[in-house]
Amino acid sequence: MFNLLLSFLPELALIATALVLFLLGVTRKLRGLAPTLAGGVLAGVAVYQVFNLPSQYADTVSGSIVAGTVSQYVKLITAVLGFLFVLLNWPQGEHKTGGPAVEYGREGPEFFALILLALSGLMLVSGANDLITLFMGIELASIPTYILVSMSRPLPAAQEAAVKYFFLGAMSAAVLLFGLTYVYGVTGSLYLDGSAAHTLGINGAMKVVSSSATGIGGWHVLAMALVTLGLCFKLAAVPFNAYVADVYQGAATPVSALLSYLPKAAGLMALLKLLWALSGGTWVLPSSIITLLWVLAVLTMCVGNALGLLQFSVKRTLAYSSVAHSGYLLVGVAAIAAAGGNRALQTSLIAALLFYIAVYGLMNVATFGVLQLLPTRVPADAATGLAQPATTADSFEDLSGMGWKYPLLGVAMSVGCLGLTGIPFTAGFVGKLQILTQTLGAGCYWLAAIMMLNAAISAGYYLRIIAALYARAEPSGQPIEQPHSRAVSLAIGIAVAGVLLIGAVPQVNGWLAGVVNLAAGETLIDLSSQPTAQAASDR
Repeated sequence: MFNLLLSFLPELALIATALVLFLLGVTRKLRGLAPTLAGGVLAGVAVYQVFNLPSQYADTVSGSIVAGTVSQYVKLITAVLGFLFVLLNWPQGEHKTGGPAVEYGREGPEFFALILLALSGLMLVSGANDLITLFMGIELASIPTYILVSMSRPLPAAQEAAVKYFFLGAMSAAVLLFGLTYVYGVTGSLYLDGSAAHTLGINGAMKVVSSSATGIGGWHVLAMALVTLGLCFKLAAVPFNAYVADVYQGAATPVSALLSYLPKAAGLMALLKLLWALSGGTWVLPSSIITLLWVLAVLTMCVGNALGLLQFSVKRTLAYSSVAHSGYLLVGVAAIAAAGGNRALQTSLIAALLFYIAVYGLMNVATFGVLQLLPTRVPADAATGLAQPATTADSFEDLSGMGWKYPLLGVAMSVGCLGLTGIPFTAGFVGKLQILTQTLGAGCYWLAAIMMLNAAISAGYYLRIIAALYARAEPSGQPIEQPHSRAVSLAIGIAVAGVLLIGAVPQVNGWLAGVVNLAAGETLIDLSSQPTAQAASDR
């Protein structure tokens, strides 16, 4: 029980604080404490994880949670990025009901409680060792975001985006749950480590027809295909990317920043865990699944970048940028599968993915944070002639000339966009280079070439954002000035410093790479030296 509490401590802290925040919502005088409590608990969890990273804990009672270095690392970066997301949503103005970027009214405690619950869901996914806990974590990371999109702005666009997001999310959850039933059916175990053992046919546990020495048969392939497609929604991968642009544009800008990281990280961790378990812990996947991962990676990169070039909204551009980056992550997953039984190369690829998801979150904090501080020229409603409610800069016209008017914000946006492009001396370059290098090592030359081509194509819309800041004259018309926010400025400063230090300072880059390699050196399920009770009995 003590090991269970230790392995589950970050999630327990976030969930307990969320419950306290829900109680604060019924008071008047204490509502203003909500962002301080949310930010404080995330900062505390981050500090705890820094000292706890090398530790491993296993729930030896039920076997549902195993916290090794991979999950400890994911919890660390989630706590750090979660703290930055809280700063982006920090209330402004006299009444502390949000601000021009996000308007949650008197529901501030509930708003921050939902952020904490979503972050705890991602942490739960990282340490899950059974199918039920994994599915609960995925849904806990997803359901609060549906509500956040709806309550973040008093606009019809936000309500419409939330409805689209919810129904498509429900469909993907159904597909994923259907796939998980096949995982249980073909392995006979709810436990991921037990599923891996059964896939190898240990003790005659496999009961499916198979001609493979690893025990992977047709039903295994179907289970792999279903869980991969079900998680494509979380990753915003083609063909389940139709909702992304509308949701990013409809949601408040800081909520869009949260969506760019949290569902993507949860989907990536769940996909890696499930494919690891279904392959018997060997990553030797059927050729049909490797082909599926290739196709998904190529289509996601190409479609995301092609549609990003056609947008007139900066938030929609960044939405399709998110789709393209999901393609880059899928390149790494496909390369892991193509590496066969090369354990060292697979470990390096997992390390590259863990590194990239962290720096990708930092770059999005910078870009979306700048976007919410820039003034906007909101057009009047055609029917009423009145200006729309609180919003932030969105169109390229809103950015015109702002780089000269707000030089620090212009520099921060430029750093974020150059990092997302993969320009040298930024964290984005280091992350892309690691994925490309290891993909080439796995022999996926065409996949690496397509990724490099797409990275070059993406420069078209990232440089367009920078050009709008500096090369276009500020249009006539009075912009709606944004109030200065120290919290948002702090989040942007931390993110920009991280992007530059990781990309340009070898010592910082080496430290983070060392942390990631330490995490990836463990098995993906993060088993401790002693197997869980259920897994041991299964074997």
